[in-house]
Amino acid sequence: MNKKEKLNKAVFAAGCFWGVETAFRNLKGVADVKVGYIGGHTENPTYEDVCRGDTGHAEAVEVVFDPEKISYGDLLDAFWNLHNPTTLNRQGPDVGEQYRSAIFYLDDEQKKMAEESKKKLNDSKKFEKEIVTEITKAGIFYPAEEYHQQYFAKKGIDPTCHV
Repeated sequence: MNKKEKLNKAVFAAGCFWGVETAFRNLKGVADVKVGYIGGHTENPTYEDVCRGDTGHAEAVEVVFDPEKISYGDLLDAFWNLHNPTTLNRQGPDVGEQYRSAIFYLDDEQKKMAEESKKKLNDSKKFEKEIVTEITKAGIFYPAEEYHQQYFAKKGIDPTCHV
């Protein structure tokens, strides 16, 4: 078995994808992260299409990880800590359906783990409001344009979009 066969994928949306990409990329066991669009009704959307807010897509990241080094549960923990999952279609100054909080599961095990982690976090009362994160079966993930990949690293700027 070669190294590539042991890698898994996960897809998350937590607002502006640039900061989310950087946060996941910095986790040990994450092999690659791509920014892109998922969850909409338009084929091959562009950044401009998604920004208009009429494609139904979320700005998201596709995380490729080595489950022997980092678990899907660890990725879920990182996801919950990256953003405010109680704000509907908003993260910081970014407003619109494209900035929604979402977990796009790739199989039944990811769905189960995502639902359990969301319930556990809601029950913990860490947040004053109810978590609005959607948990949805992943459809087609469209990678964003190349200039969006590793955007902060390319620009040499602080890797944050929202607080």
